[in-house]
Amino acid sequence: MDKKKKIGNIYMNVFSSKKEALAASLSFIARKSKLDLFFLNDYGFNIAQQDGAYRKILNQAGLLLNDGIGIKIGARIWGIQLQENLNGTDLIPLLLTHAAAENLSVYLLGSTEQNVRLAAEHLSQSIGGLKIAGCHHGYFQSDDEVVPAINQSGADILLVGMGMPLQEKFIARNHASLRPLTRIAAGGFIDFASGMKPRAPKWMRKLNLEWLYRMCLEPRRMWRRNVIGHAQFFFHVIRLKLKAGRDA
Repeated sequence: MDKKKKIGNIYMNVFSSKKEALAASLSFIARKSKLDLFFLNDYGFNIAQQDGAYRKILNQAGLLLNDGIGIKIGARIWGIQLQENLNGTDLIPLLLTHAAAENLSVYLLGSTEQNVRLAAEHLSQSIGGLKIAGCHHGYFQSDDEVVPAINQSGADILLVGMGMPLQEKFIARNHASLRPLTRIAAGGFIDFASGMKPRAPKWMRKLNLEWLYRMCLEPRRMWRRNVIGHAQFFFHVIRLKLKAGRDA
């Protein structure tokens, strides 16, 4: 497996393709080893600069994969060439297809009650043989409301789609007690799988413009995250690069 490479103060796995990233993920499953699979975009990077505990969680992930054009450009500033966008919305269906073939079951945690149930239904229909062990919305008050149900479901894989940093912190906080060996921070995947939130057209995704599509759909929420957030991200990346140069 490729060693992690440093972008600022975050250590990320670098793979040349989705195929390589998928193979690395499946190697954990084949060995029956615990895997916390997280994805790094510029929004998460920004949070990690203000939240040291979150930064530590990202750096301790079994696999931390690049998500989005911002991280690709930021990595280039640090001398790292990223070939493919390894976002969860594209990679997770590949993992679930493998899960179905291996008779592994999945638990979905996150989004609204309606969306998570729709996602469970759509995924079981679209991925032949996929076993959904259970699902629960992401608006719970205490981990004790959901962790026992997850464990009792017998699920092999847990998808947590509650947004950054809540989803990664939930997985880290319950690392020892969760029985599913594969825990994936799924971001907006549950909403997309439910059919209630559309993805950008393929041509926009190929041009790395999915962020623009989402901003058009949710301007109030995404404006600060995408416009101000991008500026903050590059400020942090360049600041950390200059600091590394001075400290060398």
